Amino acid sequence: MANRLHRSIVSLVRRFQRSGRWQRVTPSTAGSKTVSTESSQRDHYDAIASQYEAHYDDAASQRYRDSFINDAMFAGILLQDTQVLEAMCGSGQTTRYLVGRGARVTGLDISARQVEAFERRWAGCRGVRASILESDLDSDSFDCVVVVGGLHHVHPYVKEAVSEIHRLLKVGGYFCFMEPHARSFPDRIRQFWYKRDPLFNDNEAAIDVARLKRDFADEFTFRRESYRGNLAYLFVLNSLVFRAPLSLKRAYSPALLRIESVLQPFQRRSTSCFAVCQWQKK
Repeated sequence: MANRLHRSIVSLVRRFQRSGRWQRVTPSTAGSKTVSTESSQRDHYDAIASQYEAHYDDAASQRYRDSFINDAMFAGILLQDTQVLEAMCGSGQTTRYLVGRGARVTGLDISARQVEAFERRWAGCRGVRASILESDLDSDSFDCVVVVGGLHHVHPYVKEAVSEIHRLLKVGGYFCFMEPHARSFPDRIRQFWYKRDPLFNDNEAAIDVARLKRDFADEFTFRRESYRGNLAYLFVLNSLVFRAPLSLKRAYSPALLRIESVLQPFQRRSTSCFAVCQWQKK
C-alpha cells in the first residue's frame, strides 16, 4: 500500500510538471547560496505572501488550526493575561487564537513586511523584527513561546533556535510548537516533494522530535506530545502546496475536516504528518 501511494505521488508531481501548473512561485536569485538561512526564507515568503495568506488563513484553515493544532498545543495552559511570543509569526495566524483567550501577544519575524502586517492586523500587539536565532529580547520575559511550522525552516540551526526560546522563557514557562516530524511515512513523501517543488526552500526539513528532546532533556520537561494530520492537513491547511483553487477548497473542506476528526484517534507517529508538543522550562 505504501509503495502504491508513493507511485501515486510521483505520478501527481509529474502531471503537474507536464501541465505547466507547477510554476516557480519565488524568483530565483544568483546569489541565493550566499545569503543566510533566515534571510533566504524571508525573501521566499515575502514573495508568496499574498498566496500564503489566502490559503493558510482562510476560514477553513482557521477551523483546522483551532480543532487540530491550537487546542492540543495549549491544552491545560491558562492564557489569560500571560505574556506570549509568537515566534516566526507572519501576520499572526496563531495570535488570533491567543488574543481570543486573553493573552498579551508579541509577534517576532525576520521580515519587516510580515511585522508590519502583524501590527496592522493586531492593534495593541507589539511586532518585533528580529531573528529567532538571536532576538535581542530580554531573557526570562515570556510565559509562553509558540512556533507553528517555523522550526523546520531554520535547518541546520534548529538547536540554536530552541536555545534562544529557552532563554526568552520564564522558569515554568511553556514552549508550544507544531512541526512536521521526521521518520514517518508522510515524511518520506514530503522529502520527495520538497526536492521537486519550487514552493519550498532547499534547507526545509522535518523536525526530529526525539533527537530534539534528547538535546534539551536538561532544560525542559516534556508535558504533552501528540501526532496528527491526515487528509484535511494536506488538502485544507496545505491547499497551496497542491495549488487547489480556493473555490474548490471551500467546497471540499467541510467533508475533509469531518473525516480528519474521525481518523485522529487512530493516528500514530509513523502515519501522521506533524507533531504537536508542549514543553515546560525547568
